Amino acid sequence: MIISIYQRYVSPVLHGLISLVFGSPAGCRFYPTCSEYSHQAIRKYGIIRGSVLSLKRLLRCHPLSSGGYDPVV
Repeated sequence: MIISIYQRYVSPVLHGLISLVFGSPAGCRFYPTCSEYSHQAIRKYGIIRGSVLSLKRLLRCHPLSSGGYDPVV
């Protein structure tokens, strides 16, 4: 529920602001996006393990990361 609200309302605003400030379109480094990854991980593994996997994914998302395909396994 919270992830869906973030995906629908917060993420587009954040990407728009980043685009305005830095002059380039903001995009996700990973596929699936971090919020979709979190949604899948929590659905597959439950709230505790899914949240831990989500946090690990968020920590890998930074400017030096190459990103790419990173499914929930």
